[in-house]
Amino acid sequence: MFIRKIGIDLGTTYTLVHLPKRGIVINEPSVVAISMTDKKILAVGDEAKEMIGRTPDTIVASRPLKDGVIADYKTTEAMLRYFINKALGGIKLFRPEVMVAVPAGITSVERRSVIDATIAAGARAAYIIKEPIAAAIGANIPIGSASGHMIIDIGGGTSEIAVISLGGIVASSSVRIGGNKFDNSISEYIRRKYNLAIGERTSEDIKIEIGAAMYSEGPAIIDIRGRDMITGLPKTISISSNDATEALQKDLQGIVDAVKEVLQQTPPELSADVIDKGIIMSGGSSLLRDIDQLISRAVGVPVYVADDALLCVAKGTGIALDNLEMYKRSVLATK
Repeated sequence: MFIRKIGIDLGTTYTLVHLPKRGIVINEPSVVAISMTDKKILAVGDEAKEMIGRTPDTIVASRPLKDGVIADYKTTEAMLRYFINKALGGIKLFRPEVMVAVPAGITSVERRSVIDATIAAGARAAYIIKEPIAAAIGANIPIGSASGHMIIDIGGGTSEIAVISLGGIVASSSVRIGGNKFDNSISEYIRRKYNLAIGERTSEDIKIEIGAAMYSEGPAIIDIRGRDMITGLPKTISISSNDATEALQKDLQGIVDAVKEVLQQTPPELSADVIDKGIIMSGGSSLLRDIDQLISRAVGVPVYVADDALLCVAKGTGIALDNLEMYKRSVLATK
């Protein structure tokens, strides 16, 4: 039995690959390390991420996707080829059918570049599905019913908010705020407040360990290391979870505003459904502590984080490809 269907959540920060009957088989960073001398790809995924901020001038470790869309076509193609080959375990007898999840707000040109890169990476056919639809399928939401379901998918590059009914998106918003923006905001805040320069990985660790969407009376505290901006020497300081919360206020407000905008666009009948059922959150950045409470208080609707929130889009993409006839109205483009 050769597996010929692959679902890919092509994320700005992480790429996840789903195979029918096997589930998630790859969950690796969307990072590629390239030798600048001969333009050769040295590493992809976990191995390449280890190199970020630690490479000599001759090697560049970069993310070929920015804000959920392809920023570097050739590198994205190479990364897709690596993940497809790894998922298939070297079986080359059949070119697979591949479905890729993309942000709902991307342009037709951006969508076409994803299809072209997927075909060039070795796919026999490429399908595109919008991330909110894939996330809803992965979160076991019955998207085909004549009822309104609202999903918020916060990934590394974008936040996708959508109300879905009868397999299609009725109202949606896509804002370029996600985990990467959170990391940058934390890094900038610490630079401003403490005169300490920290790396990308340190700011991500702060977000994961003590990041929170709401202030707390007994904040968690951790020690971080960086370079003192005044002396230029290494330095260790202690910061609290309330520092991280303050750093993220503007980004969180952007997400809340987008959620309000989608609710304002939603027809009254579907709004009533959303109030009854609540809002479902998915995506890695929806795991930020208390973000569900923050949004619930802001819009007055119950908010729940989906089980396996990080995996919802990848699972939904794989399920949609495996049941293409059932979800054909939700799938965008083919080639």
